[in-house]
Amino acid sequence: MPTAIGFKRLGLAIGTVVALGVGGIALSSSLISATTARDAVTAQIKAVTGLEPVVRGSANISIFPPDTITLTDVVLGEDRKAPALAAQVLTARLRLLPLLMGRIEIADVVLGRPRITVRTEKGSQQTNWSALLATLARATKPDAEHSVLSFSEIHISDGTIAIDDGERNIRETLRHVEMSLAWPSISRTFAATGQFAWRDQVVEAGLTVGDFNAALRGDSSSLKFRLSAAPLKVAFDGNISSKPTVRIDGTLAADSARLRDTLGWIGAGTPPGSGFGRFALKAAINAFDGTFALSNVNLELDGNTAEGVLSYSNSDRNLLQGTLAAGNIDMTPYVSTFRLLASSAREWDRAPLSLGGMRKLDVDVRMSAAQVAIGGAKLGRTAMAANLRSGKLVVTIGESQAYGGLITGSFALAAEPGEPSAEVKSQMHFANVDLGSCLAQLFDLKHVDGRGHLSFSLEANGSSIDALTRTLAGTVSLTSIDGALTGLNIEQLLRRLERRPLSGTGDFRTGRTPYDRFNVALKIADGVAAADDIRLDSPAVKLRVQGTTSVPTRDLDLSGTATLIGTDGEQNFELPFIVRGSWDLPLILPDAQSLIRRSGSAAPLLDAVRDRSAREAVRSAIDRLTGAAPPPAGNPNP
Repeated sequence: MPTAIGFKRLGLAIGTVVALGVGGIALSSSLISATTARDAVTAQIKAVTGLEPVVRGSANISIFPPDTITLTDVVLGEDRKAPALAAQVLTARLRLLPLLMGRIEIADVVLGRPRITVRTEKGSQQTNWSALLATLARATKPDAEHSVLSFSEIHISDGTIAIDDGERNIRETLRHVEMSLAWPSISRTFAATGQFAWRDQVVEAGLTVGDFNAALRGDSSSLKFRLSAAPLKVAFDGNISSKPTVRIDGTLAADSARLRDTLGWIGAGTPPGSGFGRFALKAAINAFDGTFALSNVNLELDGNTAEGVLSYSNSDRNLLQGTLAAGNIDMTPYVSTFRLLASSAREWDRAPLSLGGMRKLDVDVRMSAAQVAIGGAKLGRTAMAANLRSGKLVVTIGESQAYGGLITGSFALAAEPGEPSAEVKSQMHFANVDLGSCLAQLFDLKHVDGRGHLSFSLEANGSSIDALTRTLAGTVSLTSIDGALTGLNIEQLLRRLERRPLSGTGDFRTGRTPYDRFNVALKIADGVAAADDIRLDSPAVKLRVQGTTSVPTRDLDLSGTATLIGTDGEQNFELPFIVRGSWDLPLILPDAQSLIRRSGSAAPLLDAVRDRSAREAVRSAIDRLTGAAPPPAGNPNP
């Protein structure tokens, strides 16, 4: 059995070595005092980092693998009351072979429940870490004297990082920090990977600095950075320097499943309305002094894509500026908060306007697009600018090719501080547009067919669309040439009534009324539009209308005169009329007395009704025929 005997001897030898090793470790550890261990650990940390920790608590030695030295209540920094770093526990894991020879050499360091404070005083560019980083730069420079075998890893367990920037009034706290720092004891590279919690979101992060010592000195060094959380993912690859100020150059990529969640998460406010969903960004970035300039931007938002330049600054307020060019864009989601009609589609929407977040972000963006969709409105090539400052939004349309013509104007929306109310102002001009599609898409009016000009200057304030209509004020003007009113044949109606005044109007809400010129001028106050002179002129018909219309109730109260132009020496036929009812289904009623007077057979009856003696004779005859009792004395007209 030589093979079995050989294995037994080998196992015995290995056991003996292990026993001697454990015994040696135990013996070596027992010869090291707590004070010696504490001093050795702090000395090695200083040799590697240049930073000398102060141990305010106890020091303990573990003699069984893994061999560790544990220090409690360890601080770093000159301010002992509010130190730059304070760890409840610092655990140094020791190298095995040096320990067998009675030496303490740290393999890696674990900071348990540390609190790292980064503080910037107002009016100062220096932080409480500035002096510590300068010391660290001297200790890690290539010609520095430190052991090749010095530790190269630092772990942070359940840490907290507090950022207090008095200059920008920023106070943030990162909690549950779990990070591993790869220290450049041999190479120049520094790396940090791990995760932390910020604003109730777990964030995974990674950082790699190509030349750590150069970065500490403020010189340029390569930098790679990634951040991944549920609301946002960010990746950067470029260079960083800090002389004379922090400057970052490179490429940036970011994406988010819902941008509105991201904006709320970072404290930029949640935009009103819907939209701001899927978001992706790729750009070259140049960041310095709190300003982030993006060039070669490729931006995607809610399926819309654009290219251009952007910049973001958080020095005073969150300010986004830029110029973008796009192909086809759909802006419907961003104006959905202004749903004009309620679900019934016949009343103005009474839902409160959602304007929260308009005061959190300032925007100054110019955009051009080949096609723009806003709800049912379809616009062609458009150049516009959006400016949002302190809760006041102004959208200016420099020029838009739409409805076969051009649109220019502006729209302003100001959110009242602390109130759901808003002030709205708009000045628009539609030049030589197709009025049929323009009025139908913008105002749901479907009775004008032709080209023309439309201008309006309006303002209102309120907490809902319905409230805005009740305070609406301004002017509206419309001019059209060579068109027609649809759903109404005025000439046909007048000719029928001219021949047979009492034949009834019948169904006249079909057909069309061609015109040479159609003019509308309205003055609006408190939601009531007054029409002093609405004119329609054609070779066969003239129409004059005046009256009022209520915008809140969408009702009409108009009166006018329709004139049929006589031909071959015939007299003109004039018919007064009134218009009552809703915008969608108006009721047009001709003047009954005019029709009766024009009827040869009915005119004497009208005259008889007007004559008192004739009325009494007719009534007496009716009473005799019906056997009704005569009216009481003194009441001739019951």
